[in-house]
Amino acid sequence: MDGDTELSGCVIGAAIEVHQQLGPGLLESAYRACLVRELRLRGQRVQTEVAVDLVYRGLRLDCAYRADLIVESALLVELKSVHQLEAIHTARLLTYLRLTGLALGLLINFNVPFLSQGIRRVILTPRPPAHPLL
Repeated sequence: MDGDTELSGCVIGAAIEVHQQLGPGLLESAYRACLVRELRLRGQRVQTEVAVDLVYRGLRLDCAYRADLIVESALLVELKSVHQLEAIHTARLLTYLRLTGLALGLLINFNVPFLSQGIRRVILTPRPPAHPLL
């Protein structure tokens, strides 16, 4: 098992524990606090509400984007408590991955009967170089 798979498995396991204890229907902030606690109890280093800066051609824009969690400086975790995950949630996670330089992310929706229904593992693949028009 490689490190990325092991780390994402650890986070998913912690999220399942939180979901089993709390169930669906709470605010995202409650799940975030409990997941951070669970991960730290499991020995993981967790950063919360990490600022994600946008840099455009040397111009740094403080747009107040915030990643919910970054675990072990390697895995970005976005948490939701919504009726269902939408394409925009995945798009935002991909954007955060690109802006932070991380390659692996988890999108976790706690507002589901079974947490396995609310987890998406996302890997940022490098974009191919642009080709000039012929």
